[in-house]
Amino acid sequence: MQQNFIQKVSNWGNFPVFEKEVRSAESYSDIQDYLTGKNDIIARGNGRCYGDSSLAEHIFSTKRLNKFISFDRINGILECESGVLLSEILEISVPQSYFLYVTPGTKLITIGGAIAANIHGKNHHFEGSFCEFVIEFILMNERSEILKCSRSENAELFWATVGGMGLTGIILSAKFQLKKIETSYIRQESIKAENLDEIFTLFEESKNWTYTVAWIDCLQKGKNSGRSIMMRGEHALLSELPQKAREKPFEVKKKFSPVVPFFFPDFVLNNLSVKIFNYFFYAKQRSKFLKNIIDYETFFYPLDAIKDWNKIYGKSGFIQYQMVIPKENGKEGMKKILETISKSGNGSFLAVLKLFGKSNSEAYNSFPMEGYTLALDFKVNKNLSKLVSKLDDIVETYGGRIYLAKDSMSRSSLTDYLKNVNNPKFNSLQQKRILKHN
Repeated sequence: MQQNFIQKVSNWGNFPVFEKEVRSAESYSDIQDYLTGKNDIIARGNGRCYGDSSLAEHIFSTKRLNKFISFDRINGILECESGVLLSEILEISVPQSYFLYVTPGTKLITIGGAIAANIHGKNHHFEGSFCEFVIEFILMNERSEILKCSRSENAELFWATVGGMGLTGIILSAKFQLKKIETSYIRQESIKAENLDEIFTLFEESKNWTYTVAWIDCLQKGKNSGRSIMMRGEHALLSELPQKAREKPFEVKKKFSPVVPFFFPDFVLNNLSVKIFNYFFYAKQRSKFLKNIIDYETFFYPLDAIKDWNKIYGKSGFIQYQMVIPKENGKEGMKKILETISKSGNGSFLAVLKLFGKSNSEAYNSFPMEGYTLALDFKVNKNLSKLVSKLDDIVETYGGRIYLAKDSMSRSSLTDYLKNVNNPKFNSLQQKRILKHN
């Protein structure tokens, strides 16, 4: 049975907002019927990406493709439909001593979206992106053909789809590898850094840690520019847990989850309130160095604990701007980025710095490259597009790229993607996406 309706739709940033046709179905034959004779169709999962990539004229919602197919508990291989959320996978896999190899900062995205964006996490420098652990997936292409795609079967389509932003068709299901763990806890170390030089040194010294990430106060200037806190972690071993936690090593206690009940007024989130937040976030860790054992939800998904937190930015919404600068230009490029943000007065409520390792060259549509990536949340206002344009110029100057899964405002700085237009593997659907962005 198909469901079809016109509705106002936006992604997690509540910007932009469009009125589009949204269709959902769980039968493959119904999906095939929907695709027949239509152009400009895109699959959309749970709508938790920040950009406009899933807001085509015709949107197919994968939410009803939400069934588990199989779980090999001996080898840690799980197969499910594309609309299954990471949170639902973790509910099943963690009690069986398995975790996702790669996860972003929210567990509320779908498997189909994870493949389409080839998501990365805090461990790209150590374990790569999501595609490294995808064994195969089933894809319905624009001709309504249902194809199995893997590294050995329809390999070209496999690599075009990974990071291809949904432009090769609708992912119906996927099979992927999970990571064996001893507990549901993370052994974490938090280290305060006074400036950008110090945080870059910490990243280099922490290469052998599986997970590394840094929060940055992007409004600091001068000698304090890049003031930050690094969080690095490892999956805790059973022997590392407190005695009481060893009794139930995979239990995650339910916490109080506050709800943001309404859109905040525009005046609440401003340059002053962002400065105050940044001050207290940095000051709450009193010591230079802190060690603790925390559950995986606190380490990976702190914002998921606040329901509808996107409403804090008001009805005008916000964007998340994420770029990567090649490693050889990383520090200089990030200094320019932070200086430009500080001068603009558009403070980022949340700024997160991570290190990328070498990327799989076969995943040619993917965002990561060896270097440093910075993700910034900006409240939408009349001056924001000017700031984004300046940031785009800096990214392009230093040979970087923009993350299309989060982009809703950049139009000029897509050098790497434009180069792919001359790549024989780069199909017409991806070319259309580039033209849309320029």
